[in-house]
Amino acid sequence: MLASLQDVTFGYGDVPCLEKANIEVHSGELIAVTGPNGASKSTLLKLAMQLLHPWEGKVTLSPTNTAGNKLVVAYVPQQIAAFNSGFPSQVTEFVRSGLHTQSSNWLRRLTPQAKQAADEAMQSMGVWELRNRRIGELSGGQKQRICIARALAMSPDLFILDEPTTGMDKESRKSFYTLMREQIDRHGKTVLIVTHNLSEMNDMLDRMITLERREEGGWKCCTTTLCSGHFAPAESLH
Repeated sequence: MLASLQDVTFGYGDVPCLEKANIEVHSGELIAVTGPNGASKSTLLKLAMQLLHPWEGKVTLSPTNTAGNKLVVAYVPQQIAAFNSGFPSQVTEFVRSGLHTQSSNWLRRLTPQAKQAADEAMQSMGVWELRNRRIGELSGGQKQRICIARALAMSPDLFILDEPTTGMDKESRKSFYTLMREQIDRHGKTVLIVTHNLSEMNDMLDRMITLERREEGGWKCCTTTLCSGHFAPAESLH
């Protein structure tokens, strides 16, 4: 198991927004996190990554992957469009920056293999032609793509993606979901994704975590396992 929340309660100020939340994230899964706007989906992801600390309960994030090496997590948050017009970095520099964080020496030059991984990630996300552009000049959808390319270049064990397809058209979204499924099936990766597009990816999911409002207040987690595997019929999601 890569990550888990056990009876976690958390809130902002004095009001809990998640109550007694329980989730498990296992290696080799594509898990969708769903729920209405305001259902604390982003908060759930940040708790799982230990960026937030629960009021009650326990959060576990494995220090190692299934091979026993250090666990690598790539996080793509919401609000990517917040990069302003003055952001100085070029696309290639930004995509490669995730690879520097995996080195103990930030001043060490990237290997040719690392640079190739960044190039391939940009090509996979359709932003190769933007590689010499400054990030602040790009549209919101383009910024979203380069952030995903940065995550791909890192070759993480665990992708944590908060509405990553914002700004993409339907065809691009479908290609992205297929790419994530391939990361799991071919490379043994794990994907935890917040999405509002279940109908477009329901044949690729392993499980769904739905945030539902508790009668007395905050949100609880309801986990659905798709018993027929990666190709569950759409009606099984309702």
